[in-house]
Amino acid sequence: MSTVAGLVLAAGGGRRYGMPKALVEYGGSLLVERAVRTARAVCDPVLVVLGARAVDVWRTADLDGATVLANRDWETGMASSLRTGLEGLRAWPGQVDAALVLLVDMPGMTPAALERLAGHAAPDALAIAAYDGVRGHPVLLGREHWAGVAATATGDEGARRYLATHPVVEVDCTGLADPTDLDVPPGGVPSAP
Repeated sequence: MSTVAGLVLAAGGGRRYGMPKALVEYGGSLLVERAVRTARAVCDPVLVVLGARAVDVWRTADLDGATVLANRDWETGMASSLRTGLEGLRAWPGQVDAALVLLVDMPGMTPAALERLAGHAAPDALAIAAYDGVRGHPVLLGREHWAGVAATATGDEGARRYLATHPVVEVDCTGLADPTDLDVPPGGVPSAP
């Protein structure tokens, strides 16, 4: 059985949202707490990449069971967070075969969707969740692809460029999770904890 790590990307400043999304309260908990809990239900280890207001997030959020990584270059975009997370996994003391990459701003993500992707885990795996035929998140990156993903990730694109040039298994997660991300606050007003 393959070892699958959860990699929660939660470093962004939330420019359009008006605050870092890791600190946004949603349904009684912070978005970063929800993402970590969802990942922990399926993955071990779980790494969470923080950046904007990282100290506030670390002090405020219950990240029990997750390893926190700091992305000092978070302002350059999501790619730097993905690289930070993959570097952390490469240095992990135990063997990790694949990483499930989750974004902090998707509160409708579920363990069921992660389980379905985790079923494809292997060192050479590349898989992406699809909802009604549209690619979304999470993304499963086998260990053999981490260096290539890190080398091609730029700005806010993350793994997109790499995935576009390699065979990827689309895993139907329709009905298992809500793939909607929170780009702007409901009503247009940020909510601070």
